[in-house]
Amino acid sequence: MTDPHMIDVSQKDITVRTAAARGMIVLGAEAFEVVRDGKCKKGDVLTTARLAAVGAAKQTPQIIPLCHPILIESVKVDFDLDENEESVTATVTVKSQGKTGVEMEALCGACLACLTIYDMLKYTGKAMTINEVYLVEKTGGKSGDYKRHN
Repeated sequence: MTDPHMIDVSQKDITVRTAAARGMIVLGAEAFEVVRDGKCKKGDVLTTARLAAVGAAKQTPQIIPLCHPILIESVKVDFDLDENEESVTATVTVKSQGKTGVEMEALCGACLACLTIYDMLKYTGKAMTINEVYLVEKTGGKSGDYKRHN
């Protein structure tokens, strides 16, 4: 067993790398209505969650100890509201040109979007559930492309 250490990426090629991750929060009827109708006491839920996702992607190396600091060139955040499941799904896509991938940045963004939604709506009830956080796809790098098949 070795001590934790950052992987040496100095010999890797610089390539365009993208990653998309998704997270879902099941809200319940009251919280879903608040989001859908834009009537949250704290302000615009999805705009705030979008800002949190972008910030989380940018701060990933400060959150996860062995992640490399990288130049992020783009973070895109999309939300899908599902009336039947009373849920919001956040999809975060990160793009960079570098020597290491951006999967962790996308995953951190998706998680923080969901946590921010929870924080803004917890006054409606605490029974919300964050689940299904996963990597959707990634491109670039030595390991090549990946696309999740569900």
